[in-house]
Amino acid sequence: MRLPSSVLVSVSLFTAETTAALYLSSTYRSAGDQIWQCFTLLFTLVPSVLVQLTLIFIHRDLSRDRPLVLLLHILQLGPIIRCLDAFCIYGSSGKVEEPYVTITRKKQIPRDGQTEEVEQEVGQAEGKLVTHRAAFARTSVIQAFLGSAPQLTLQLYICVLQKAVSIGRGTLMVISLLSIVYGALRCNILAIRIRYDDYKVSVRPLAYLCVFLWRGFEIATRVTVLVLFSSVLKVWVLPVVSVNFVLFFLRPWVLFWRSRSPFPENIEKTLTRVGTTIVLCMLTFLYAGINVFCWSAVQLRLDDPDLIDKGQAWRRVAVYYSLRFVENTGLTLMWQLFSSSPAQGFWECCGSLCLLHGTLPQSGSIRTKPPGKDNGDDPPCVTKGDIGESLCGAV
Repeated sequence: MRLPSSVLVSVSLFTAETTAALYLSSTYRSAGDQIWQCFTLLFTLVPSVLVQLTLIFIHRDLSRDRPLVLLLHILQLGPIIRCLDAFCIYGSSGKVEEPYVTITRKKQIPRDGQTEEVEQEVGQAEGKLVTHRAAFARTSVIQAFLGSAPQLTLQLYICVLQKAVSIGRGTLMVISLLSIVYGALRCNILAIRIRYDDYKVSVRPLAYLCVFLWRGFEIATRVTVLVLFSSVLKVWVLPVVSVNFVLFFLRPWVLFWRSRSPFPENIEKTLTRVGTTIVLCMLTFLYAGINVFCWSAVQLRLDDPDLIDKGQAWRRVAVYYSLRFVENTGLTLMWQLFSSSPAQGFWECCGSLCLLHGTLPQSGSIRTKPPGKDNGDDPPCVTKGDIGESLCGAV
């Protein structure tokens, strides 16, 4: 029986990001930045609530008499108690005789044209651990793309405006980036295992490293382009992101309507048609959030009994990255067009992001001179607090 390390990683990222976000929101409150405090709390609490609902739904706690577990989920402590439960199951495995086992059959990856079927006994404890791993794999994706990705974009945008990176903000950005990449990594592994569901698939560490680097650079590029674009065109960033999100949200429903397939009824037997519709809407909501920041790897098909397209999607991959390259290039060109000094602004932004703490060389004030006037009296001093207030008001 394998150690539930993926459960520990998911809970560690969730706890670390939530703690860092709550600390940062308290610093925003002390500084009087109520707008940044509200957005930071919003991108922390919304995915946390969705994570609790996902764990309750997968483990079917509503149909069981477990009031303490439900109370901990209400207090947003569900992932911690689930992690402790998983490690208790792992620690007690082998000490108690299993009342029954399940036999699973998987094929090995064909070598030299020969395929061998392997039988494996799965005990009750190992089956519970499989359920825990599956639940936390889904919660990692929810946390990554509905919480960490917007959080990283927001904090990087604040860094560009204030031209400084505090320790708390830098810590939260690093944890958010790790959470996003880990969630994208889980999407890739899930896509591989769905595609080869009949085979016993084991992913090597080098493959994990390659996917980690690929997803890290992809998401970092996307977030940086959105932040730079929003720094000069604050009003237009919301329509750009909204159009992206709405198109990806409606695409599975449009394909489902064109296929004229019957309404999916095999998601959960206890769900009514209204409950099934809510679950599908939440699934497409998550699917849209993933595609806004990176390639989802798993293609949602509402007309398929498994809700997942298992076919190879090289054409869709090429189309997606072509459109994303055109969009990112267009946003970057617009940032250069509307920025007063593109090269200088870019290097100042990169230099400010490399700071771990502190402010500008002249921390008390920032002085600006009209172009072409090197002599004469300086214009009135504008403090950083005034700049932050005016930019917050513009947002």
